[in-house]
Amino acid sequence: MRIVFLGLSITSSWGNGHATTYRGLVRELDRLGHEVWFLERDAPWYAANRDLPEPPFGHTRLYGSLEELRDAYRGLVRDADLVVAGSYVPDGIAVGEWVTATAQGLTAFYDIDTPVTLTKVAAGECEYLTPSLIARYEFYLSFTGGPTLQFLEQQYKAPRARPLYCSVDPEQYFPEPDATARYDLGYMGTYSEDRQPPLDRLLIQPACLWREGRFIVAGPQYPPSIAWPPNVRRIEHLPPAKHREFYTSQRFTLNITRADMVRAGWSPSVRLFEAAACAVPIVSDPWPGLGEIFEIGRELLVAERPEDVLTYLQDLPEEDARAIGEAGRQRVLASHTAAHRARELESYAAELLEVSP
Repeated sequence: MRIVFLGLSITSSWGNGHATTYRGLVRELDRLGHEVWFLERDAPWYAANRDLPEPPFGHTRLYGSLEELRDAYRGLVRDADLVVAGSYVPDGIAVGEWVTATAQGLTAFYDIDTPVTLTKVAAGECEYLTPSLIARYEFYLSFTGGPTLQFLEQQYKAPRARPLYCSVDPEQYFPEPDATARYDLGYMGTYSEDRQPPLDRLLIQPACLWREGRFIVAGPQYPPSIAWPPNVRRIEHLPPAKHREFYTSQRFTLNITRADMVRAGWSPSVRLFEAAACAVPIVSDPWPGLGEIFEIGRELLVAERPEDVLTYLQDLPEEDARAIGEAGRQRVLASHTAAHRARELESYAAELLEVSP
């Protein structure tokens, strides 16, 4: 197939989790023999922070405006077998209306932010999607599974809502046998107001209670008003090339979920799969559907209070911790790699196209 993505970014992972998802998906679709194009708006904040300016898979093109997109890529979009527009694309509503009016093949909306998107749509404040567009896309591909898919079809008349979770690249994320655990617990994530209370509860408070412990937090946009304990190291931004080293430097890693995604459930983050692929035991906040993605207690640990975290860090035998990390890795390799997602996207397209996945 010829597949065209119009996504937030594939060239820069700065301040977003979209790039790593698109990189893995486009690469695997390319390996499967599809002709894959990625069209990205040339935004200055990404231009200044491009960690993969020329992806070595598929065909990446930057465009400067909606007018340039329409003029330069009308034929490509018109003739593609599948056109996928993503969440948070600049001028996303206009892009979606143009895509659904122009494409002669299949069209899909890929929502990497489903719970946030639906909250915005319900309030009439979503800058990249409207109820009428949901009904016009032939597929709604969602980072969130579970009951949200049925809600999309019933409430917003999405013709076909399908899960297309984030994924991990096992060629980039794997255990480092000789790695030294320099930190007891680490967390990676861009600052968000709704994630800060659980970060305080599950990392900052444990750091205050256990002064001998070693902690690390990586991610941009944290306000200077946050009082970090002296035993918490801060890193402003880590490019994907440094993620594996970050995870494997920890005894345990922390997963925290956005509030909208906790409410919706069934919303695993890419960081969750990355850490698991590195065989690092994960401590996660609880949310509906988590137990269907990982077996809690065997493949992943759950914490709600600072005391829960400290019990794992101080009392869980290292052998048990390593077993949990390895079990989580095996689960990811069996179900959540970029190759799995590429095959899933193929199968969805095959529902309507006369091709075999």
